[in-house]
Amino acid sequence: MDYFNPQLDIREINNLSMLGLAHVGDAVYELMTRTLLCAEGHAQASDLHHRTVEYVNASFQAAAAAKILSLLTEEELGVYKRARNAKVHSVPHHAQVSEYHAATGLEALFGYLFLQGKKDRLNELFHAIHREEP
Repeated sequence: MDYFNPQLDIREINNLSMLGLAHVGDAVYELMTRTLLCAEGHAQASDLHHRTVEYVNASFQAAAAAKILSLLTEEELGVYKRARNAKVHSVPHHAQVSEYHAATGLEALFGYLFLQGKKDRLNELFHAIHREEP
């Protein structure tokens, strides 16, 4: 198995829990964020960490989800909504419950797309999240 390009069968992906998809998607989203920051020239470890934390948190990810909802296919929106509505066992103290749920939906969507090997779609959505508004 190529873990950087898994391309799981849709049945295998659908057998995973929404929180399992979010677990994978959290790592995918953070890796994409770290790559973006390095590509922008942020080289010092402390700067990279602080910048990463700005983008990889419930509040930012909830806003990111809202930004791309209109771009999602019906299937993607279904994954997002199922994960957003999944029962989580705890919410970090620094996050609002609604933001944490939306962030979980975004992470599950990224996990879902990654496990299918849909890198182009991941890049498209990630770019839309980080595109500067006119």
